[in-house]
Amino acid sequence: MQSRGRVKMKDSITLKQLSNIAEADILNHEFSQRYRWYSQGDYFHKCLEENHEGIRITLMAFYEDSLAGCCHILYNSQYPYFRNDNIPEINDLNVFPEYRRKKIASRIFDELERIASNKSRYIGLGVGLYQDYGNAQQMYGKRGYVMDGKGMTYMNNQVQPGQPVMVDDNLLIYLVKELY
Repeated sequence: MQSRGRVKMKDSITLKQLSNIAEADILNHEFSQRYRWYSQGDYFHKCLEENHEGIRITLMAFYEDSLAGCCHILYNSQYPYFRNDNIPEINDLNVFPEYRRKKIASRIFDELERIASNKSRYIGLGVGLYQDYGNAQQMYGKRGYVMDGKGMTYMNNQVQPGQPVMVDDNLLIYLVKELY
């Protein structure tokens, strides 16, 4: 497992693994201030617990010492293909709007891919299918992620031909990347 200390990157980007309640509280507060869809609760406390259990790694990203976002690796994906094949899943990438276009997401991915390569030959992720996910879809393709060939999922269940689904954050396609 990665050291819990900060990893300093060029261009004033620092990454740190979530390690204590104060950090979970900061994430909770900052997300509630920036996103209408996020309501304060115990989500980041659960993430902290899973970090301590070794089933999740939450990386917090700082830009010039200000929290800029976070992302996770899940070692027990809810997506059956990843879970059954022990493929770690990059999950819930969030870079706060005012920090986008500063290569923060790329730095987070570099580190998460490095961490995952210690346990797996592959890494995967899910991405939404509507326009709000367009930038993410492009970034993942540029980073070498390819569709896993299993088709669309809704709430992690394969979508069958003719089956109606809601176009929302639960309609995903999953991608994989071979780590070298």
